[in-house]
Amino acid sequence: MQGTRLDTARIRAARRVIDPVFLDTPLYRCEALEPGLGCAVSVKLETANPIRSFKARGSEVVVSRLIADGARAAVCASAGNLGQALAWSGRDRGVEVTVVASRYATAAKLERIRALGARLELVDGDHERARERAAAIARRDGIRLVEDSLDIETCEGAATIGLELVDAKPPFDVVLVALGGGALATGVGHVVKAVAPETEVICVQPLGAPAMTLSWRRRSVVTTETADTIADGVAGRYPIPAVLEDLLRVADDAVLVQEASIVAGMRMLLDHAGLVVEPSAALGIAAILEDRDRFAGRHVATVVCGGNVDLDAYHRWVGAA
Repeated sequence: MQGTRLDTARIRAARRVIDPVFLDTPLYRCEALEPGLGCAVSVKLETANPIRSFKARGSEVVVSRLIADGARAAVCASAGNLGQALAWSGRDRGVEVTVVASRYATAAKLERIRALGARLELVDGDHERARERAAAIARRDGIRLVEDSLDIETCEGAATIGLELVDAKPPFDVVLVALGGGALATGVGHVVKAVAPETEVICVQPLGAPAMTLSWRRRSVVTTETADTIADGVAGRYPIPAVLEDLLRVADDAVLVQEASIVAGMRMLLDHAGLVVEPSAALGIAAILEDRDRFAGRHVATVVCGGNVDLDAYHRWVGAA
């Protein structure tokens, strides 16, 4: 794939530094979902690992390169999943990790970050305030600031999911990818378009947090004043220009879905696949629910990207579906 910051050879090399526990996650056709969706659906289960998220693929690459450069400390801002991933990768390799998060982030994610041994600092406000604080800590302490989606390691780590998707036989007609900061979408999209260009790559974002989708449509950065969605993992407001440039080259479409569809997708994954997922992981199912005609008769793969969810909130959501 020409014109992106990613490199397919580096992505293949990334598999050699990622703990195998995060690789080759289950990929299977879930026929029980199909009557309600009107198309063949395969799920790529990125919750089947110790941190229940795809983010460790990228953090493993980040920390490996940190160590190669002689560094032993890093800081990141996180809604929860990147923080867990960096804490996991740092703990196992002797890297001291600081995570900055909104005090309103999902409690279960924050508790797990602490349990993994990272230093956790909470800020008032949303994820964008956490990003500002993490950058300030990096400047003050002279340590590596890990910026999800901007740092190419996070994108190329996530891109190893794409390698596993394109190996599937027969190939998929469509791959649906959650869109937030863009690491997952640009990583998977780069590989799919490089290896199986006939496969359509569609990014999915909540209507209440549309900044990257609006930017993709306008082909220039669009920021929003607020983000209002239960899908906290994709609730950014300030797209990164370099990431948008990559996304413009690898995404065939970017769509917005309503909160009710996200909740309905979570309920379907529970009822028909036995999966408890966080809202971001249900975005692909939500996209099918909102446009069944578009996907009818096609074989669709969706990346189930995370399963770290507050159970009280989860019961409220799915109980109301």
